[in-house]
Amino acid sequence: MKVIATDKAPGAIGPYSQGYEVNGFIYTSGQIPVDPATGNIPEGIAAQAEQSCKNVGAILEAAGAGFEQVIKTTCFLADMGDFAAFNEAYAKYFVSKPARSCVAVKELPKGVLCEVEAIAVK
Repeated sequence: MKVIATDKAPGAIGPYSQGYEVNGFIYTSGQIPVDPATGNIPEGIAAQAEQSCKNVGAILEAAGAGFEQVIKTTCFLADMGDFAAFNEAYAKYFVSKPARSCVAVKELPKGVLCEVEAIAVK
């Protein structure tokens, strides 16, 4: 097992890692839309979805992979009414259309509107 860590994605805000590589698979922790350079959270679902995807991408890159190697994502939305706008941003990054689950949850860390996690094959 290899821990994945990068300063190009937000650091963990709890007792977990940004990701792990195990037996040729990469597992990212859920990424909320925190800009790793500033700590700021953009406003609106479109900007937050973009930042969450960028954060996943940074972890994949640190592991030597990219979005095209993602085979499964799990997406969490604070409001299913944001589904269409979320999908529009998400589709720019996950162009290979990996398997996906997308659910609405009661609340997300720091009051954000979305969170994205991924599994990729190296």
